[in-house]
Amino acid sequence: MKRRAVLFDLDGTLLDTLDDIADSMNAALAVLGQPVHPVEAYRFFVGDGVETLARRTVASGPSDEAAEAFRAEYARRWDKKTRPYDGIPELLDALAGRGVGMAVLSNKPDDFTRMAVERYFPGAAFSAVRGMRPGGPKKPDPAAALDIAGGAGLEPAEFVYLGDTDTDMRTARAAGMHPVGALWGFRPAKELLDNGAQELLSAPRELLRFF
Repeated sequence: MKRRAVLFDLDGTLLDTLDDIADSMNAALAVLGQPVHPVEAYRFFVGDGVETLARRTVASGPSDEAAEAFRAEYARRWDKKTRPYDGIPELLDALAGRGVGMAVLSNKPDDFTRMAVERYFPGAAFSAVRGMRPGGPKKPDPAAALDIAGGAGLEPAEFVYLGDTDTDMRTARAAGMHPVGALWGFRPAKELLDNGAQELLSAPRELLRFF
């Protein structure tokens, strides 16, 4: 089936958010008297929502307080070091010029997801921008991806799904979208391939070959 649209993950795919996430979580952990972690460790902590991030980083005790502390810290510093990956703004312009549909789906909280897209991609023609909503399913549950496809009036198989983690590849497969891994993101090629990536891209511009 012809590809007509792209569903993008956000963190590790469109934006390099690692430092701001790590700084915020480490600040939260320090306030709670918990040990902090090196920034590189966060490559494997992120990707499955704030609650899971907190569980993965807290050394002992309940993680609910850490999750709330993270949200407060992240609200203060979410845009201090975050930047689009090289080539992403140009990719979005090129896709729009070819009439390709675009949307964003993240496990980042919905408010932060929308803020980040508005801040870094103000002119991008995304048909939907969706993060994790209270009580809603999170990736790899395909419900939100399928809803985005339906809202765009397209079949899931018409979407390329571009992401950088096992969660993204499993989401794409569950939704019936074409799973493509972003090697410039947070996770290694093996993880992406082991979880269903059909192709791997080493640079954003390589996505254009699908369209």
